[in-house]
Amino acid sequence: MIDFSTNYLGLKLKGPIVVASTPLSESLDNMRRMEDAGAAAIVLTSLFEEQLALESRALDEDLSRGTESFAESLDYLPDLSDYRMTHEVYLDHLRQAKAAVAIPIMASLNGATTGGWVRYARDMEEAGADAIELNTFALATDRSQTSAELESQLLELVDNVCRAVKVPVAVKLSQSFTSIPNLVARLEDAGMRGVAIFNRFYQPDFDIEALEVRPTLHFSTPSELLPRLHWAAILYGHTNADIAITGGVHSAEDVLKSIMAGANVAMMASALHIHGIEHIGRV
Repeated sequence: MIDFSTNYLGLKLKGPIVVASTPLSESLDNMRRMEDAGAAAIVLTSLFEEQLALESRALDEDLSRGTESFAESLDYLPDLSDYRMTHEVYLDHLRQAKAAVAIPIMASLNGATTGGWVRYARDMEEAGADAIELNTFALATDRSQTSAELESQLLELVDNVCRAVKVPVAVKLSQSFTSIPNLVARLEDAGMRGVAIFNRFYQPDFDIEALEVRPTLHFSTPSELLPRLHWAAILYGHTNADIAITGGVHSAEDVLKSIMAGANVAMMASALHIHGIEHIGRV
């Protein structure tokens, strides 16, 4: 019997295939199917701090500190007014997921403020998350904001979260940083245990009939895997942080290539939407 086991974020996994953050994980039945199909771990759909602000306008002063750090990216997010995963619902779902499956469950947080990241990360840890993935996306639209400032803001929030929780923390990075190896090294110094490359985020598109700008997110294609393999190979051997490849993983060959490039795990989401959850078993 071939041993497919691997380690990611200090967790012993039965195999290298992890379900990336996707709305599919909002269903406990789906999560049981993922486990039965062979998924080694599941990253829950992201908890959006912006949605919590929409529901409760009473975020305290601590949460407001640093809001400008990531405010530029908010216009590029989907409309969260109909987002279902409220704070308490998310934490309750996390607890139920832990009881429903035996594989590790990683919470995913998409925050907007330093205080928000810390608060919700602590809540996720208390609810039983085996690890926390920080779903980061920094977009500079102000000409006075430098790349160094963006990196400094990211390092600060990762440091604060890692100090606040005991469970391992992974950072899902955007591909737009200039020196990814240097940034990963500094994130590791800040306490990050793993890096997921790369974030696929909503991008603005024009609706030429309605004359509106709308955020869009398409399913990934295998062609998107190539730059991820490139950067994983560059990082491998030069960081103690674990590496996850996410985006473009659709086939068994894609998983094998990811491991060959130095990744600990390969994450799948779009392929499951296209081919079904049982696709994990075929892979």
